[in-house]
Amino acid sequence: MHDYSDWIDRTYSRSEPISERLIAQYRATMAGTLGPGDVPPGLHWCLVPDVVTPDQMGRDCHPRTGIFLPALPLPRRMWAGGELWFHAPFAPGDMVTRETTIADVSFKQGRSGKLGFVTQWHVYRVDGAERLTEWQDIVYREDPKPEQARMPERAEDWPDAIAWHLTTDSTLLFRFSALTFNGHRIHYDYPYATGVEGYEGLVVHGPMQAVWMINLAAHVIGHLPARFTYRGLTPLICDLPVLVEARETGGGLDLRVRRKGDGVATMVGRVEQDILT
Repeated sequence: MHDYSDWIDRTYSRSEPISERLIAQYRATMAGTLGPGDVPPGLHWCLVPDVVTPDQMGRDCHPRTGIFLPALPLPRRMWAGGELWFHAPFAPGDMVTRETTIADVSFKQGRSGKLGFVTQWHVYRVDGAERLTEWQDIVYREDPKPEQARMPERAEDWPDAIAWHLTTDSTLLFRFSALTFNGHRIHYDYPYATGVEGYEGLVVHGPMQAVWMINLAAHVIGHLPARFTYRGLTPLICDLPVLVEARETGGGLDLRVRRKGDGVATMVGRVEQDILT
C-alpha cells in the first residue's frame, strides 16, 4: 500500500466574501428548506470551492486526485460524514477565510469492498476570529460489482417527529451543483451515474441533505445550534419523495433524511443546542 503520510498536515487557505448575490442564490435554490438568520446555515459549503481547468479534472469531473487530495487507488468519491462547531453566525458582507488541513488518510474493508477515507479540518475565520470549525470525511470506493448490491433496511418511525416533506428534481440538483461549483457527474449526468458508478439514477448531493437537516434544526430551536454531526448511510436518488425529520432527545435533536416510499434513512444527524443563542 502506498504511503500517504506526506499528505498529512498539508494546509492551504482561501478567502471569499459572503455577497448579497450568493445569499440570494442560496435562498432561491434551497427555498422552503432554510432556517432563520441573515446567512442561513450551510451557506459556507458554497464558499471557496476547489477550482480547476478541464484538463485537471478526473473522470467524475471532480478535481483530479493528487492536486488537493491524495491520489487514492479508488475511483468513486462520496461524502461520508462530518461535524460542525458553530462559534458565531456569519453575516452578509463577511470576508471569510477558510484554512484547510488534511488530518488523516486511512483504509478499511467494507461490505462493498475497499474504502479509502480522507479526513479534512476546515477553520472558517472572519477578521481572524473563528466562526466555524468543521471536520469532514470523504470516502473513496471501488467501482460497483452486481453481487455487492444490498437492500437497506427500513428505519423505525418517529411518531413525534417534526418533518419537512419534499421531492428533488434534476433542476434542483443542477442549481446546487452550480452554486457549490461541484462538477461531480453523478448529480447531472444520468448515463454516467447509472452506467459507470452504478446508481439507480441521479444522486442527491450529500451536502444538500446536510443543509436540509441543519436548517430544520435551526427552524425548530429558533437559532443556530452549537454543534452538528452528520453521517451518510445510503445514496438518495433524485425524484424520490423524502422526509427531513427532527425529534427532541437528550437536550438536542436527532435528525435524518428518509425516503417516503420504503422508509430507508439516507443520512442521519444530530445537533446540540445549548451554546449559541
